[in-house]
Amino acid sequence: MNYYLPIIIIVGSNVCYHISAKSLPGSINPFASLGVTYLISAALAMTLYFLTSPVKNLAAEYTHLNWTALALGIAIVGLEFGSINMYKVGWNISIGSLAANIALAVVLMLVGVMIYKDTITLQKMAGIGLCIGGLILISK
Repeated sequence: MNYYLPIIIIVGSNVCYHISAKSLPGSINPFASLGVTYLISAALAMTLYFLTSPVKNLAAEYTHLNWTALALGIAIVGLEFGSINMYKVGWNISIGSLAANIALAVVLMLVGVMIYKDTITLQKMAGIGLCIGGLILISK
């Protein structure tokens, strides 16, 4: 179960996320909504830190930070803003996320090969082709 639990959490959270993003009132500036979202997220993250950390020394934890926290913060704002606007411009909830995630999978496969020295097999190349074909089919 430990192996599948992260995937279950990701899927459940993504379902909630996309329903919430699709249901965001069109009259609100997305960044105003994201500000509230991040305040709630920060409060939840801090609460979970203190509930799960045996040490409970947040200042000591912060000494381990590097550039990745900044990059992740910027990336998360881009993800949220892109998803909110995807729905605002008319993407269906059943297609928008699928199209974005298929495109993401293809790009990450290329990143894996170029940066992390992953290998692409003939089977993986066929999978990329099917993904690209699927994108073409669902976008029409």
